[in-house]
Amino acid sequence: MAAHLVKQCTCLLREAARLAPAMAPIGQLRLARVAHKTLTSSATSPSSHFSSSMMKLVDNEKVFTLYPENHIDQLIKNAKRPEELLELLDAGHHLNNNQAALIFIRLSQLLFEKPEDKASLIQDARFQQLLRQLNSQISSVWHGTLPRLLRSLYALGLPETSKELQSVEQEVRWRMRRLKYKHLALLADSCATLSQKQHSKELLAELLMHLERRWTEIEDGRTLVTIMMKVGHLSESLMNRLEDKHFLNRAQDIPLPHLCSMLLAFARLNFHPDQEDQFFSLVHEKLGSELAGLEPALQVDLVWALCVLQQAQEAELQTVLHPKFHTQFLGGESQKDQNIFQKLLHINATALLEHPEYSGPLLPASAVAPRLSALDRKVTPLQKELQETLKGLLGSTDRGSLEVATQYGWVLDAEVLLDSDGQFLPLRDFVAPHLAQPIGSQPPPPGAKRLAFLRWEFPNFNSRSKDLLGRFVLARRHILAAGFLIVDVPFYEWLELKSEWQKGAYLKDKIRKAMSEELAK
Repeated sequence: MAAHLVKQCTCLLREAARLAPAMAPIGQLRLARVAHKTLTSSATSPSSHFSSSMMKLVDNEKVFTLYPENHIDQLIKNAKRPEELLELLDAGHHLNNNQAALIFIRLSQLLFEKPEDKASLIQDARFQQLLRQLNSQISSVWHGTLPRLLRSLYALGLPETSKELQSVEQEVRWRMRRLKYKHLALLADSCATLSQKQHSKELLAELLMHLERRWTEIEDGRTLVTIMMKVGHLSESLMNRLEDKHFLNRAQDIPLPHLCSMLLAFARLNFHPDQEDQFFSLVHEKLGSELAGLEPALQVDLVWALCVLQQAQEAELQTVLHPKFHTQFLGGESQKDQNIFQKLLHINATALLEHPEYSGPLLPASAVAPRLSALDRKVTPLQKELQETLKGLLGSTDRGSLEVATQYGWVLDAEVLLDSDGQFLPLRDFVAPHLAQPIGSQPPPPGAKRLAFLRWEFPNFNSRSKDLLGRFVLARRHILAAGFLIVDVPFYEWLELKSEWQKGAYLKDKIRKAMSEELAK
């Protein structure tokens, strides 16, 4: 430990002596700060949205650096292509180790949309040269940069055997007690989402242990809800501590933006606090006077979150389902508008299916008709295999439908109608109230049951658990309320099936169980 500290101090003093003639007075040292942004809009991916929030939390800190911002810093910050960063080495610039780390961070940002270029980048001689330089003096990388560096190396896909990656991980272990709480949370999220290797899992276990021990260091509501969002699901004991009774007793003083963030975090995880009545009483009290004055997308987000948590009140439903409000999102072509309108469909379904006393308004029939984008998705391996197995099981298109878009904003993987003896009925002959454009004219015979097949992919679950995220809990509730029996097909069960025979037998057994459980009620 002592040798490590001596090495670190020596590196810092050597670098300080080299830069001393060029350094400005201490009052002119660079102060890096990123403007605070409030979570106010829908996002395509909740996970990516809160990952961005976590990065902002780390970047928002005031960080004094030994190195004044210079021309190289600007080149790194403004680079638009990986080649521009690697050319800094060709040009003979002397890079300090913090700048070398920043290059890796910028490279991971630039390659986020081009993952196919990562392999060739890692093999580039200049990339390897930069890794060696970083590895030689890793102890001089600053605390605020180190967690982002490790996250970037995971994102760039360095192999598990990389000694440079292992060196950065070891440096994190050395500094763990000195890193701020939000740094630890960021690293835990990175280990859980960006790397599934054994060594990163071991580091994750250490990070969670420190997070559980140091939870009292959380200083503000926004940090709390973001940490709860990113890593609370990784540890039940941590989640219980985060929901300390440091906190609900002071909830009255929480600013509305922080309360909104907390509500969205709870909804994503389908997390119900112990003092649920007290918490939601406060939420309704604050939203009662301020909901209509919030940004429209945030209004939808909040009411949708209350629907997930089964806490939406009639007045809140009416606010966003009123024609003067929802018409601004009808026909919107941007991804953001489509995401908002998808949530409006879910809110509308909540009013229809879970609030029998609701008096309106509702979305018009023309609005609930499924859009092409509802089915225009990339087919996953599980989805493809399930469809092929269902086709073989059904035998005829009359006996069932695949990819059924409902008026509730949810898409069923398949739908079948069985009579009281468990025999398939011709689906298209019978009325289907869950469809926006009804088909068939006959009511189903007495005792007939509709079955919905729902696949659950890995991202649909809380990490390291078999608990569905709030969005998918809501989907399941709505489909049950619409009169379906559900055949769940989670990824962790499907992966155990090796042959086509096993897959077909699995689905048949699921159907029998769903029918028998219904008869036993």
